[in-house]
Amino acid sequence: MPHCAAFGCNFQSKGNKGTDVSLHSFPHEKARRKQWEDACGRVQLPKDSRLCSRHFSPDAFEAFSRPRLIKELTGASGYKRRLKPNAVPTVFRYEETTGPGKASENRAKKRIRPEMLNSFRDGGKQQQPASTVANMCVDDGDQSDTLSVMEETSNEAAEATKVSQSVTRDHDYCSVPEPSAAAAEDLSKDVESLRKEIQELRVQRKFGLQRFAGSDTDIQFYTRFPSYNHLMAFWVLIEPCIYKMIRASRAKSAANTDEEVLTPARTQTRQLLQPIDEFFLFLVFLSVGLKERDLAHQFNIHQSTVSRIIATWTSFLATALGSQCIWLTRAEVQAYLPKEFKDFSDTQVILDCTELRCQTPSSPLLQSETYSSYKSHCTMKALVGIAPHGPVTFISDLYAGSVSDKELFRQSGIAEKLTEDMAVMVDKGFLITDCCKCKVYRPPFLSKQKKNQVKETQATVRLRLHVERVIRRIKQNKLFDGIITMSPVYNISQLFAVACMLSNYQNTALVKKQVK
Repeated sequence: MPHCAAFGCNFQSKGNKGTDVSLHSFPHEKARRKQWEDACGRVQLPKDSRLCSRHFSPDAFEAFSRPRLIKELTGASGYKRRLKPNAVPTVFRYEETTGPGKASENRAKKRIRPEMLNSFRDGGKQQQPASTVANMCVDDGDQSDTLSVMEETSNEAAEATKVSQSVTRDHDYCSVPEPSAAAAEDLSKDVESLRKEIQELRVQRKFGLQRFAGSDTDIQFYTRFPSYNHLMAFWVLIEPCIYKMIRASRAKSAANTDEEVLTPARTQTRQLLQPIDEFFLFLVFLSVGLKERDLAHQFNIHQSTVSRIIATWTSFLATALGSQCIWLTRAEVQAYLPKEFKDFSDTQVILDCTELRCQTPSSPLLQSETYSSYKSHCTMKALVGIAPHGPVTFISDLYAGSVSDKELFRQSGIAEKLTEDMAVMVDKGFLITDCCKCKVYRPPFLSKQKKNQVKETQATVRLRLHVERVIRRIKQNKLFDGIITMSPVYNISQLFAVACMLSNYQNTALVKKQVK
């Protein structure tokens, strides 16, 4: 509804039609509009603000003739006034005005005696007799004057009662009793308790490392580490290198554009999972063998994100753990040689092959190359070597399952690491004497043996079982227990190497080492 924007002016267009007062819009020119605002004492008024004609001097207007058609249709006079182009408002009143009911309220307070006002403030429910009111208001006079005074006094008293009741009601609304200190402390404790409960529920709902931190049994099931503290100790070792990690998506884009990736890109967006939860996801994938879709539901992320996380951490751990030389020197092996190997003190490494069942290739040629008659399935084959006191010291790449143990030994490159003063302990199927320049401890094929040969064979078989136990530990990762799906995203050979190297951190030694 159009109204006057001047301070203290309550003129509105509604209800004031037919009067000589008119509303005038503020100029659109910035300079003139600034003059009007300065004159009003107002700033930043809306664009549609207006001033009534009462704020302009009479010489600010000029008369102009109405069109003849308007005269004939409306019957209005022939002339109408309008503001001059350079007119500026000059008439303003900034006195503080009282509301419409303020004057009558003041008059009521002046005319009513204090004792009567107090009686009405106390409730006004019991009215005094008319004679008492008359005596309080007038001293003498005729009956008509008395009645008129009584009527006027009663009206003013009733008005004063309304004022006092409104004041009391406003006071009741505004005054809010403050809670006591004890109640405030109890409420603060309740709020803190509810916050802790909400935090616990969030942790329980979220599938992550923090959820299983209090259960070593769950940690061992999901990660193969014996306890939470053991896992965190390994995390401390790799955490400094995490911020140099190159994501699989960036490595792929760099490979497509022939760009050399030297440093990790600074991601502008926040990662969906924290680095330690990504590491936990990778361990769950490796240890429990959950499918990518299942992991996506568990961690509340997309399946493609799961694939990228697995590929990233596979490459990162293969690089980080592979940068540490796991092959031990002759002196290091002798320093920790267990007493069970006193008759085979020159043993440097115990070797054995293991096969992983894989998805059947679509190519007939690949099917024939990967088919293993020992497993009756398409497999991938690797050579694993351990030191006499238990740690994995050699891991070969994965080869087709049809390759022989001798050929795998030759292609793996371990022969170059062995010297003449070393010895290797292998199964009877490893016919590597002609391609190895070191001594070989291998159970003989012949059933008829001399007494001393039988004891030596039994000792060799008993000690060689340690490598099978290590391989069994590696295959406790459920990913390698079933049929491995060939994925274009991550490298299966790297995954197997990471699992072998992680076994050095996850498990204790199979044979008690003897420090010399």
